[in-house]
Amino acid sequence: MINVELEGRLLTLTLNRPDKANSLTRLMLEEMDAALAHAELKGVRAVILTGAGHVFSAGADLDDARAGLAIDPVWERLSARVAGLPCLTIAALNGTLAGGAMGMVLACDVRLAVPAAKFFYPVMKLGFLPQPTDPRRMTALIGPARTKMILMGGARIDAAEALSWGLIDRITPPETLLHEAQSLAADSMAASADHVAAIKRLVPPA
Repeated sequence: MINVELEGRLLTLTLNRPDKANSLTRLMLEEMDAALAHAELKGVRAVILTGAGHVFSAGADLDDARAGLAIDPVWERLSARVAGLPCLTIAALNGTLAGGAMGMVLACDVRLAVPAAKFFYPVMKLGFLPQPTDPRRMTALIGPARTKMILMGGARIDAAEALSWGLIDRITPPETLLHEAQSLAADSMAASADHVAAIKRLVPPA
């Protein structure tokens, strides 16, 4: 359910469960974590996270969430893995981003989204707490009031508003989304791993 494509020093991970709105099972999260750990050992220069179909991810699979996934440390482990990668990480959001799936996206360096994407994180409504680092990363991007609007007020925002808030960095047509992400990765792909990592260390994390 996770497509792993390593082309040269570019790793693309695609959530491939479109019939279930790419909702995430524990197995999928573990697969992603393992793929990223392997990629780091291989010295990748850039990672692209994207999804199949018209939704990036609806968050946790409901059956797995009821079985304990909603409070499983695998979410935080995956986000930490993404944040700690010494390379450029790009979320290419092919559609709506919801719930716990936001953690890995907030941990990326750059976020692109298609115009039809929506963003929401219904932890208040569902009675769960967000993963510990998600509010901090979100606040670094959009500020405390807007973070509370999403986490506490249940705000659902569209791509235009997400761009104006700083939650995403660029709106891209769906037909050019991956090309745009690959173009942003091109300079890192042409550099040495040490140079990529050194420049990334100079930029304070969100």
